[in-house]
Amino acid sequence: MKRIVIAFFIFIGCSFIQYAAFADCPTHLNVEVRKLRSDETINLCEAFSGKPMLVVNTASHCGFTPQFKGLEALHKKYEDKGLVVLGFPSDSFGQEADNEEKTAQVCYLDYGVTFTMFSPVTVKGSKAHSLFKELAKQTKAPTWNFNKYVLDSEGHVVEHFSNFIAPDSEELRAAIDSVL
Repeated sequence: MKRIVIAFFIFIGCSFIQYAAFADCPTHLNVEVRKLRSDETINLCEAFSGKPMLVVNTASHCGFTPQFKGLEALHKKYEDKGLVVLGFPSDSFGQEADNEEKTAQVCYLDYGVTFTMFSPVTVKGSKAHSLFKELAKQTKAPTWNFNKYVLDSEGHVVEHFSNFIAPDSEELRAAIDSVL
């Protein structure tokens, strides 16, 4: 009986800690997002709360698509320091593949992406995903594919970078270093 009571209090304590973590999570991160070509959904708060993030809107058929290589290099370089790279494919600019299978091929096979990629979302306008609405509110909406948003561990945008800023640029690395 004593073990059951102890287990109960451990369960209650862990549940309270999880609740407290979610209570501190910003609304724009407390969303379920489906992973690319998967039925699995991830709650951004649950999975990444308290971690700095690099959020990128991507497209499979864009002149900037080779930036996947640099984004993967950032992921490899900074993942042990806590950075989470999150890719959000979007056809908001008319350059995403017609289906998720093709998007997944570009990301995973053509560019060797291992960071988390989500199912396609809208990133601009009134139909934008709630995360991108908030990113736009804090800085500005993406004007093209491969905009990069560096978020601190509390979910605030520290800096926004256009598609012209390469993943290996000094300024992007400095922004990432500032949140680690």
